[in-house]
Amino acid sequence: MKQCAFFIFWIVLSGKVIAQFNDSIHHQLKYAATGVFNNTNDGRSYVLNNAVSFTVSKKKITLNSSNAWIYGKQGSNLTNNDFSSGLNFDLLKNMQRLYYWGLATFTTSYSLKINHQFQAGAGIGYNIFNRKDLELVVSDGILYETNDLQLTPQTRDEYQTFRNSLRVKYRWEIKDLLVFDGSHFWQPSLSGFDDYIIRSSSSLTLKLRKWLGITTAVNYNKLSRTRRENLLINFGLTAETYF
Repeated sequence: MKQCAFFIFWIVLSGKVIAQFNDSIHHQLKYAATGVFNNTNDGRSYVLNNAVSFTVSKKKITLNSSNAWIYGKQGSNLTNNDFSSGLNFDLLKNMQRLYYWGLATFTTSYSLKINHQFQAGAGIGYNIFNRKDLELVVSDGILYETNDLQLTPQTRDEYQTFRNSLRVKYRWEIKDLLVFDGSHFWQPSLSGFDDYIIRSSSSLTLKLRKWLGITTAVNYNKLSRTRRENLLINFGLTAETYF
């Protein structure tokens, strides 16, 4: 229930921020519902992945908000109850190759044993390609992070650190039919590279309509501090609209 409430609150907050911009801005609203369900004589398992993002793009600045909730069970055992929400901006990305970015994210994850995690920071990015049908971006920066982790059922780890955040992001659209995109993060702590986070997401979408597609998504996350990782391969639908 806390994740649902925060999910709704963030959408409303994003809407309030977006309302401050003028009518010359381009908007994109995207929703993806993917999952895997398995039912046999020995039991039932499923994972559901819901994600929504909203983008406001202007000549000098782009504002993005994203929210995702992954829930899964194997029999009566909970495997996933993972929620993430983020707000980030890109400054001058649509005007020049070298640009600036900033972000703030909030995460809770049953599978990774994160009670809560907050990150905020800024950095620079470089457009290798920035076209409508092809985007390839490399970015790097420094994040401040505060954590509440569950190392064991009886042991909690509350700490703060600064991380380097390296990201590779790409999107390739082929003849308005296939869309391949992904975003991959490597985030080692500046206090020691044995404390690191890996976040990786890729998807392939076959467009049925301009606004609707069938999507295969692969998500991988690893948190070295809790020695936990997850790998999700989901199938489902993606809907998006521009206005």
